[in-house]
Amino acid sequence: MKYALAPAAWLSLYRFPAEAAECRYAGRPAHYYRKWNEIDMKKNTIALLTAAFCAASLAGCGKGKAGPQDAPAESGAAPVELTVWGSEEDEALLSRIIQDFTAAHQGEAKLRITFAPQGESQCKDVLLAGPRDGADVFTFADDQLNALAAAGVLEPVPEPDAIQHANLPSAVETASVDGVLYAYPLTADNGYFLYYNKDYFTESDVRTLDRILEIAAGQGSTFCMDWSSAWYVYSFFGNTGMEVGLSSDGITNYCTWNSQEGAIRGLDVAQAMLDIAESPGFASKTDTEFLEGVKDGSVIAGVSGVWNAVALAEEWDGALGASRLPTYTCSGRQVQMASFSGCKLIGVNAYSEHREWADALAEYISSEQNQKLRFEMRGQGPANLNAAATREVQSAPAIAALLEQSEYSSPQRVGGNFWDPVTVFALNMAAGNPEGADLQKQLDKMVEGITAR
Repeated sequence: MKYALAPAAWLSLYRFPAEAAECRYAGRPAHYYRKWNEIDMKKNTIALLTAAFCAASLAGCGKGKAGPQDAPAESGAAPVELTVWGSEEDEALLSRIIQDFTAAHQGEAKLRITFAPQGESQCKDVLLAGPRDGADVFTFADDQLNALAAAGVLEPVPEPDAIQHANLPSAVETASVDGVLYAYPLTADNGYFLYYNKDYFTESDVRTLDRILEIAAGQGSTFCMDWSSAWYVYSFFGNTGMEVGLSSDGITNYCTWNSQEGAIRGLDVAQAMLDIAESPGFASKTDTEFLEGVKDGSVIAGVSGVWNAVALAEEWDGALGASRLPTYTCSGRQVQMASFSGCKLIGVNAYSEHREWADALAEYISSEQNQKLRFEMRGQGPANLNAAATREVQSAPAIAALLEQSEYSSPQRVGGNFWDPVTVFALNMAAGNPEGADLQKQLDKMVEGITAR
């Protein structure tokens, strides 16, 4: 959740020179992905056969599109081993997709595909620490795209036209750097909104945070939101006239959250957060703690995203409600809470030993049929145009809430220094500023950290 589109020169500057130079496809145009070197017949009497990918996605009657090898796998052929990284919650979904892909290409190669859980928010850091040891195919949040492309872990998607035309323009944009597609769009729902239990709240109640907190406190329960995550804390500053974003260098940030001028100042937001934290109806909880609270009845409303839609529907059954974020009281007025927005993407490791099979698998995971399956099993909103247009997707409460919140959301385009300073500030607000530290000084320190070079 952290990077903006960087110019091509920036990408070149920040590549890992040694590894990028060794990469088989480094610096070559997309058609080289499928070009095999001729092999001297004096050294090798075995001819290698290869076929280009079909433009159509794997679909229909259980038959996938042709794989990278169109000849049957020989009994003595070495297996094609691939590792797929995804969130732990996606294990059942991805295991099913992997099984279908393997069955569709039975006889073409000895496919051995392994799923391994890997948190999507940490995917970039793990890959950059050792790209050759990373998965062949992996899911990640779009904010990590530029860093992965700059490091040479991601390279342009081969034959991108079909992918670009099949997906929402906004999702294609977030999967691209300088107009070049580097990953496969998977979801268009990486945002957050309000969930609530309709046994306690009406649609009118959930329009203001004041009313939500009042009802929660009266029930001996809580409204929860994760103030340990700067991603969510953006909600309080996003519609105040103060700004945060990525500087023109593509690395550092600008930020005015400590402003002492304007209709709403940084001090006003800090005081509003302290007022919220003081309510017995509020609790700062992580996503995991949110679900635990729903299960034990201590949480009756909270801020989260579509990834929790299925679990919440199971717990609250017909009482599940979803809406845009509420307004909150700040400087004597109601301010609409903002949100970050983004997409999940599928990447293919440039260092994969079986790059063409990895590309085929990534395209299959992100195909129309499997984005529909992802919605059915995980409640996640598709990036694929046809999948997103289905009646089931359009009528889902979580997706409807996300669309309602989209009017007040902005793409997440911030550099790496944004996260920790905001977390330190917000957690102190959540604790009620126990040391009584000067609020303006805390805001200044936060902004100094955010904008550090």
